[in-house]
Amino acid sequence: MTASALLLLTGYAFISIATPGPNNLMLMASGANFGCRRTVAHMLGISIGMVSMLLLTGFGISQLFAAVPASYDILRVLSVSYMLYLAYKILNIGSFDADNRNNQPMSIIQAAAFQWVNPKAWAMALTAISVYLPNTELSSIVIAAIVFGLVCLPSNLAWTLLGEKIKQLLSSIHRRRLFNYTMAGLLLLSLYPILFSQ
Repeated sequence: MTASALLLLTGYAFISIATPGPNNLMLMASGANFGCRRTVAHMLGISIGMVSMLLLTGFGISQLFAAVPASYDILRVLSVSYMLYLAYKILNIGSFDADNRNNQPMSIIQAAAFQWVNPKAWAMALTAISVYLPNTELSSIVIAAIVFGLVCLPSNLAWTLLGEKIKQLLSSIHRRRLFNYTMAGLLLLSLYPILFSQ
């Protein structure tokens, strides 16, 4: 991979990862509800999930959609179902107290697995491979996966810290509930492309 190609890929990774989407909305909600320290596993899981998705997409899993068109419909159903479940969980987070153990932030495995039903993550991975790595050489695929994994880290931290700062403004139960309802609503709105795409 040339230096210019790497620079373009890094720019694409930063823009696509840092902009609002399911991961960032959930990180902000987790930062507000659980704090940054308890959201570390969630942050790392997203990076690990993105790395694995880029690797497997680069190695040909994306060809499954062309070979088996029904696989796209299966992915769509799984994505919508799981994101509805996550919106429900956000709505039902009880306390903003960091010591409250009744509700738990996402684990590394849960956050990594979520990437496989996250429509934005699929769009990023497929675009990165098809546009920025047309030759799909092994070394280029590995570099792209590492770039996405590394770019995820500061972006994830920024969104989590933003949520943690917002927590200071949520001094009443009404404000906390309104915040969680807003986060759940925005998460559901992010389903629009997958629900209405052809």
